[in-house]
Amino acid sequence: MQTLSTAAINNMNAKVLEESSFVDRLTTELGKVIIGQQYMVDRLILSLLANGHVLLEGVPGLAKTLAIKTLAAAIRGKFSRIQFTPDLLPADLTGTLIFNQQKNEFTVKKGPIFGNFILADEINRASAKVQSALLQAMQERQVTLGDNTFTLEEPFLVLATQNPLEQEGTYPLPEAQVDRFMLKVVIGYPEREEERLIIRQNMSDAPLHVDAVITPGDILQARHVVRDIYMDERIEQYIIDIVFATRQPADYKLGKLKNLLQYGSSPRGSISLALAAKSLAFMEHRGFVIPDDIKNVCHDVLRHRIGLTYEAEAENVTTDDIIRDIMKTVEVP
Repeated sequence: MQTLSTAAINNMNAKVLEESSFVDRLTTELGKVIIGQQYMVDRLILSLLANGHVLLEGVPGLAKTLAIKTLAAAIRGKFSRIQFTPDLLPADLTGTLIFNQQKNEFTVKKGPIFGNFILADEINRASAKVQSALLQAMQERQVTLGDNTFTLEEPFLVLATQNPLEQEGTYPLPEAQVDRFMLKVVIGYPEREEERLIIRQNMSDAPLHVDAVITPGDILQARHVVRDIYMDERIEQYIIDIVFATRQPADYKLGKLKNLLQYGSSPRGSISLALAAKSLAFMEHRGFVIPDDIKNVCHDVLRHRIGLTYEAEAENVTTDDIIRDIMKTVEVP
């Protein structure tokens, strides 16, 4: 990548500052409804800007549904919620052909996947063929019904949730399918003061109202600006070093991880790190990526792209532990 001049970087900063002004308005609007989950909200906006999808893990009742529903309302987008169950069929997701007796022909009935913001609630409760139907739509951004192929509307964001508590009767996502999610975000309980505010909010008779502050077109325009954000070659090398450290840890003085790693991140990890870092820079009104952007998104981008051995599981080593060791060892530009 060609190194930009100081004047070019200043111009990019000015452009990003202007184009990203809606981020603060959007965050403020979401904050009227969502209390205590700022990290989750920021990651949803980040994925939306990067044109990615989110796999969210957390116990029930942490405002996961409320977050994406509120985001859809603030962007004038169409929201769909799909409760994944063992008896769900792919047609329940994508839609099907229905025979019209009056016209003596088949007509298309589109499913809930035809929306801008899709909540795939407890995705690991449905069978593999239903999961595949969703993941195919996520990847290809289109759905085929009969002889017709329909392009999904943009922006298109899938938030899939997993309940970490109950694993009976579930169908864990295969590694190759989990890799299609840009981020895997793990959220926890709110703080004491936040919980008090949540109680007050839910005891009040005042309706929660969200104003639409931007349009889907604003998001699509912002995505072009995000990709133009400057990333120095040294930052690119930093990303490559982190990803290759998950594959060949011994080459990065991390030989202790060799017996703990079954496989490392795919090239999707490198791409997602770069896009997520650019999106974060955009959200912070910067026209260039800094190493802290990579550090900030690294866990969410890589935690579901690293496979652990039985030895690691026996020693209670997690992928977050592996990433933490890599971040401490890989040289920062």
